[in-house]
Amino acid sequence: MRNRRISAFVLAVALLGGCAGTPYSVPPSGASSAIADSPWATIGSVTPDSPHAPRSSTLNAAPWQHYPLPGKRVTQFAPQRKDGRDTMAATANQSASMLRQTVRIEPQDLAQVRFSWLVPALIANSDLAHRDRDDSPVRIVFAFEGDRAKFSAKNSMLSELARAVTGEELPYATLMYVWCNSRQPDDVIVSSRTDRIRKLVVESGAGRLNQWLDYERDIRADFERAFGEPPGALVGVAIMTDSDNTRSKAQAWYGPLRLQAHNRVNPTTPHGRRDE
Repeated sequence: MRNRRISAFVLAVALLGGCAGTPYSVPPSGASSAIADSPWATIGSVTPDSPHAPRSSTLNAAPWQHYPLPGKRVTQFAPQRKDGRDTMAATANQSASMLRQTVRIEPQDLAQVRFSWLVPALIANSDLAHRDRDDSPVRIVFAFEGDRAKFSAKNSMLSELARAVTGEELPYATLMYVWCNSRQPDDVIVSSRTDRIRKLVVESGAGRLNQWLDYERDIRADFERAFGEPPGALVGVAIMTDSDNTRSKAQAWYGPLRLQAHNRVNPTTPHGRRDE
């Protein structure tokens, strides 16, 4: 199912993340290949940084691919060298799409993730708790397996819809790291459309715009904070910049994503920020 144009992971974000309809467009021909072969993609890794990789996880992840969201104009993603870093530039113009990588990391191997981003401006009138204004200049997105028997009737229906459209079930849970206009770091925002998508604020307000921000986050601890239960296997990772709901523009640069082995990490600083 990895090669489907629209996966259940992508459909979940499109249907449940509050994305409004816009004219549909597709990524430029060859865009996914250029992204997959870029320094940004090859530097970033879901293989733990430890020299002793956990044997219980599938460590050879699929290539990064650009996935459009159904009925949406695509955000433009392009590898770019910026400020001495290999980055992925994202430019949204009333658009919403994501770069996604299919992975499998078992729960016992989940540890910390390192990521970075640079945001020049916030999206005016964005409100991540409001379905009609749910836009963010940056999102790091994680999809997890879990016991779908715990789904509410509504979520079971949505999962069946995902299966009918994509052949895949709805992810049990989706956790997003986001930049919010006003809420405080570590606040959890439950999606207005389903409680299976939750957004954890890691940056807030305009005080740290126009500079590179580097983070280390404990994925297991953050999942438990957001959902109140231990995570299942991590099955998808994505980055997403969207501005379709507010009919606006947004720009951002992402550094590579790296997952670390559970016993080879340093303690995080407050709110997962790193001073570099």
